[in-house]
Amino acid sequence: MKTVVDTTINILKLRIGSFIALAALVGILTGGGALSPVKALVFTLAVLGASGAAGAFNQYFERKTDRLMARTVMRPFASGRLKEGWIWPMTFTMLLVASIVMAWSVSGWLPALLVFLGAFTYGVVYTVMLKRRTVWNVVIGGAAGSFALLAGAAASAAPGAPAIGPVPWALALMLFFWTPPHFWALAVVRVEDYRRAGVPMLPVEYGPEVWGPVIFLHIATLTALSILPLGLGLGVIYGVFAIGAGGWFTWTGWQLMAQPSKEGARRVFHASLIHFAALSLGVILDRAVAWLF
Repeated sequence: MKTVVDTTINILKLRIGSFIALAALVGILTGGGALSPVKALVFTLAVLGASGAAGAFNQYFERKTDRLMARTVMRPFASGRLKEGWIWPMTFTMLLVASIVMAWSVSGWLPALLVFLGAFTYGVVYTVMLKRRTVWNVVIGGAAGSFALLAGAAASAAPGAPAIGPVPWALALMLFFWTPPHFWALAVVRVEDYRRAGVPMLPVEYGPEVWGPVIFLHIATLTALSILPLGLGLGVIYGVFAIGAGGWFTWTGWQLMAQPSKEGARRVFHASLIHFAALSLGVILDRAVAWLF
């Protein structure tokens, strides 16, 4: 039983999916608040399902390349635990369709469309079209998380109000800038893996004199963007989390640029996770206080 659960978590990339679902929840909380708690839960699960379908397709499509990377060699398709066959793409497609219908049933066509665009961006635009063709692969692919946040906001839009307000737009733009340094830092740590697999990540194609400043500028930009919602409706609680986590994230990026190393890149990677979690928690607590008082 444990093996089945572990395989399911692995193949659907539910660890990444949990971040995507959290982004959708942040969108719901910063939207108009029109969704009931039950509908919000259903919509968040729909986003998780769509993300899982895209992640599973990514693993299936990348199964041969994954065998070349120490980080991915034990994935179900790469390791041979799951045999390839037409049944898998069909299953993933059915999961995606079911997730989109689920989203549509509680929120309408626009949020469902945004959920689809997020899955399509990761599963097709990033995985099939960009990953092996351009050094900017994760920049465009990073839009998948932004679509999830915008979908959540559109799902909770109040009747008569704009489908997506300024706070969700600002947070979605911040998330767009968050994704590249997160994965570029990982690529610095795992550069040999990516080079062996032929994936043109920024640290594979360029030296630290290029990727160091690029990573830092992305972090500095997203930190500035994360403060923007303070002037658009979010309160002090969110601001404390945004400034604190953003300051730490920016500092690790500066250190990596000044003294490039795998250990420094690992700190940036961990700081990016802390930053995302802190901003999400800041939004949740901020909205909870606003609701209570």
